[in-house]
Amino acid sequence: MGNDYRADLHPVSTDTWSVVRERLKAGDYVIGMTVSSNNVETAAYAATLGFHFLWVEMEHSSFSLESLRTLVLATRGLTVPAFARVPWAELWLSKRVLDQGVQGVIFPFISSVERARIAAQGCHYPPFGRRGSGAGLAATTWPAPGNYYDSADANVLVVCVIEEACGVEQIEEIAATPGIDVLFIGVSDLSFSLGLRGRQQEPLLDEAIAKIVASAKRHGKWLGRPAGSAEEVKRFHSQGFQFFQSVTELGLMKMGAKALLEPLGIKDKPREQSTFY
Repeated sequence: MGNDYRADLHPVSTDTWSVVRERLKAGDYVIGMTVSSNNVETAAYAATLGFHFLWVEMEHSSFSLESLRTLVLATRGLTVPAFARVPWAELWLSKRVLDQGVQGVIFPFISSVERARIAAQGCHYPPFGRRGSGAGLAATTWPAPGNYYDSADANVLVVCVIEEACGVEQIEEIAATPGIDVLFIGVSDLSFSLGLRGRQQEPLLDEAIAKIVASAKRHGKWLGRPAGSAEEVKRFHSQGFQFFQSVTELGLMKMGAKALLEPLGIKDKPREQSTFY
């Protein structure tokens, strides 16, 4: 990774105030609502509903940097931080979303030690990392006073998504990478990568998940995975998972509509080609 990478200089600080990080350190779980529609009112309202963080979906949605900055501004002063899932693990992508003021970055398809190191470096300042110092926007909305650079190094959460079979093969080395906080299992994509076409009740997938869990625990990384119900959160938490991605705002809308309408005998209509969603 070049001479810039100094794993021995990973910043260590007790000056942590992040609600998410402190809950994880205490062994509690955190659950975030996935924000996928480019609508600031929806995101701002979601931040008042009781979730621990907002998972801002920039990999599978139309979210732009401008939209992300507006979301950060709209939720300023609330206790629910915004984490951005970027489309890929690149230094310039993590720099740009962090400079909008997010408190965590979620990196998809971390399937090699190189990608894991890029994720860690992009979220920390030198001499450990390679994040650039132009954080003027982020500093204006950062919830803690004082030195932004030190505070960001101590509090930004780095989440790496393991969702390919080749990532499972290198999971021990990935889990050992300094600067990574959470190993998140992208269960559906991992199932596809294993040739299971999304099926999740399969021994091969269970074996891969168990391997990731074991490596994360050996190297002191927190574990995450999707959870679509309270029952799943409780069950997975009992297995050692703490960082949960909940359904999108669109999924919650559908769940709410179903709870209201089905007792009245009203069911959703089959989608036609011309309908939206």
